[in-house]
Amino acid sequence: MLNQIDLSRADLNLLVLFEAVLEEGHVGRAAERLHVSSSAVSHGLGRLRRLLNDPLFLKTPKGVVPTARATELAGPISDVLARMRNVLSTAEPFDAATSTRRFTIGAPDGVSVVLLQPLLAELRRSAPGIDIGIRQLLPAQGETSPERAWRSAFAELESRDLDVAIVPTDSIPPRFHRQTLYEEDFVVAMRAGHPFAAKPTLDKYCAMQHLVVSHTGDPRGFVDAALAERGLSRRIALTVPNFMFALVVLAETDLIAALPRRFAAMHAARFGVVFLDAPLPLGRFRLNAAAPQSAMMDRGLEWLFGALASA
Repeated sequence: MLNQIDLSRADLNLLVLFEAVLEEGHVGRAAERLHVSSSAVSHGLGRLRRLLNDPLFLKTPKGVVPTARATELAGPISDVLARMRNVLSTAEPFDAATSTRRFTIGAPDGVSVVLLQPLLAELRRSAPGIDIGIRQLLPAQGETSPERAWRSAFAELESRDLDVAIVPTDSIPPRFHRQTLYEEDFVVAMRAGHPFAAKPTLDKYCAMQHLVVSHTGDPRGFVDAALAERGLSRRIALTVPNFMFALVVLAETDLIAALPRRFAAMHAARFGVVFLDAPLPLGRFRLNAAAPQSAMMDRGLEWLFGALASA
């Protein structure tokens, strides 16, 4: 946005001024918002216009409107200011009880729906001013290496687009702080009264029609690999993109599905879905929260790790 030559005479306050004028659409109202005079805002806009080589705002009978260049710059400037505010907030003493920070957490949907309810309860109890954003993390399609499968999550941590990523793997690069939140395995879920529950044998399991959660629509999953080791296979009748959708479908059909145990324990009953142990070992794995080692000096982030562990 700003070239290297201009940075020597750039002033962060000019970007704050730009934001205020853009949002208010009026120099006078922007001045009131910033607690400065209208002439100070006009002077600052003059400096910013010279710096960016564009009029930026055009006068109208009701105030000002942004030029095409100002509209183009609005997103990048907002991003710069958001990052700076986040940096400055981490330098302040952190008190969860009074903080108004916002944290962004990335996790697969089967994990976020397990953690969200107890995390919100913890926020209500000890940090009522803190806001949370949840973003869904998805593994890279076709990757067999766990570290490479979740490389986009690690990249978002390093760019600070995420504060914390929760990933179902222990293969986390050493440049990241890691904390295990819980262990998980899979159960077989189905509607109440499903005939499989009366005879949950491996042969019966293979004979059923199966639902698989797959954001890409790829019908083959880890269960198929476990079956193939025994020379067995199953029919994948349906794929859906997330676990909550899977519960809705299971409740109304004769399909069965492998779902994370904690997810099923928390949410299956409200849909009339039951679950039981799988008739073959499907493995266990750990859910780990990760953040850059360099970010862990932030007391707010340290608090967030503790809140997630409690949740």
